[in-house]
Amino acid sequence: MDAIDRRILDQLQYDSSLTNQALADEIGLSPSACLKRVNRLRDTGVIERQVALLNPNTLGQTLHMVVEVTMERDKKSLYQRFLTSAVNAPEVKQCYQVTGECDFVLIVTVADLDEYERFCDRVLYADDNMRKFRTLLSRKRHKFDTSIQLSH
Repeated sequence: MDAIDRRILDQLQYDSSLTNQALADEIGLSPSACLKRVNRLRDTGVIERQVALLNPNTLGQTLHMVVEVTMERDKKSLYQRFLTSAVNAPEVKQCYQVTGECDFVLIVTVADLDEYERFCDRVLYADDNMRKFRTLLSRKRHKFDTSIQLSH
């Protein structure tokens, strides 16, 4: 990946709806050269997918929670079982296996506390290897950035 590829990725992370012509103009490439590079970045998996980011404030009540999960036993198969359950839960928007005092950090989005309780019953309490979890309720989101910082 060269500097031109990184410039293309920077632009697409900011606005993936750019037409190929607009992207080529911004980068300083011919449209055909730009399209070849974008297709190569897709084919090699650098560009995983393109999505629309929605404004949660316009869609009604939504609660965002950060959930720290600590497991009882440190065994790979038990972690994998929990991981499968967490990743398959539609309420879990992000899932990280971490080091430190807890084993997993989940970003969970639900409509209300009743829905969160159902999530806890189905995913957290249902796992007999889950020792404890701590829920941090987000009061307000001040920054949300999906971009990856590319070294130039």
